[in-house]
Amino acid sequence: MLFDYLTLKLIWWLLVGVLLIGFAIMDGHDMGVGTLLPILGRDDTDRRVMINTVAPHWDGNQVWFITAGGAIFAAWPFVYATAFSGMYWALLLVLFALFFRPVGFEYRSKLPNPAWRSAWDWGLFAGSAVPALVFGVAFGNLFQGVPFHLDETMRSFYTGSFWALLNPFALLCGVVSLSLLALQGATFLAHRTEGELQARARGAGTVLAVLLLAAFSAAGVWVGRLDGFVIQSIADVGGALNPLMKEVVRQPGAWFANYQKYPLLWVVPALAYAGGLLALACLRAGKTLVAFVGSSVACLAVILTAGVALFPFVLPSSTLPKASLTAWDATSSYVTLNVMLYVALIFTPIVIAYTGWAYRVMAGKVTRDYIVANDKALY
Repeated sequence: MLFDYLTLKLIWWLLVGVLLIGFAIMDGHDMGVGTLLPILGRDDTDRRVMINTVAPHWDGNQVWFITAGGAIFAAWPFVYATAFSGMYWALLLVLFALFFRPVGFEYRSKLPNPAWRSAWDWGLFAGSAVPALVFGVAFGNLFQGVPFHLDETMRSFYTGSFWALLNPFALLCGVVSLSLLALQGATFLAHRTEGELQARARGAGTVLAVLLLAAFSAAGVWVGRLDGFVIQSIADVGGALNPLMKEVVRQPGAWFANYQKYPLLWVVPALAYAGGLLALACLRAGKTLVAFVGSSVACLAVILTAGVALFPFVLPSSTLPKASLTAWDATSSYVTLNVMLYVALIFTPIVIAYTGWAYRVMAGKVTRDYIVANDKALY
């Protein structure tokens, strides 16, 4: 099965999006539980219940995150090199925060000392909330343009700073991301627990759903007032290009151009509202599984809403707009994309099948009585 180069570019834009959505849904709920850990857990047993709802799966869910990073490296090497070097300190902050997750899960319950366990609880909180916030901040900066440029040898030069990334619009997008993943965690907790902890998870999920919808709406209004990026001219997008072989201008409201050109795409942001409202209604009604489905739909739609608005831009440049990296000119070679597609077609179904099997085997409620009865055998 062979595709032409243009089709492969489009396929890999979609596949990277699928990996990011998979990360938000699968890794998102254990990050959400970690974010809520010191907030909903009233005592040590509550917190152990929360940890054990996600502990058997969290490391397997990291596959989506790691694979997304690897896919960006292989499919969009320009994007990987520019983003990972320019946003080095932000990514280092995410990495250091993530360090708390494996050691927190493994070592928290090794000692009964309350101070020891409390410290690891806050470590798990940081390892979950900080990456969720930073991922949203990163998307916010994409809409404003990232301060980098390319020279004639295609070397990238980042001219911004870590603190400049933390601007008001980017922080608002961080709130969208954090509330989205925390809602995913709250609906998962509501489905896997019972009693008072479940009631608190349902209450937190209700608040988070309202916060998500409000922040998502505010971000959408703000995006409409930003100067977006428009490609005025470009060489054959089905050929091998470098990022400087195009002309790009900035225009107010340009991020809505794809939605205006194809009105059917408005279904995507509508799904974000539908998912959030479904999660909200079902949490209040006690239909926890449907609530989790609703929050998962919201994860899918929020990420896809941003992707559709940005397309074909992947990493816009505020310093030199023509150097912006797009799905047309930041990709690997035809052979690389084609070989990687075969690899993805083989291994992605295996990952999905294994994940589904693991969740089915370990389904059911995690209760306080179960934790107490297995005090020495669980996290």
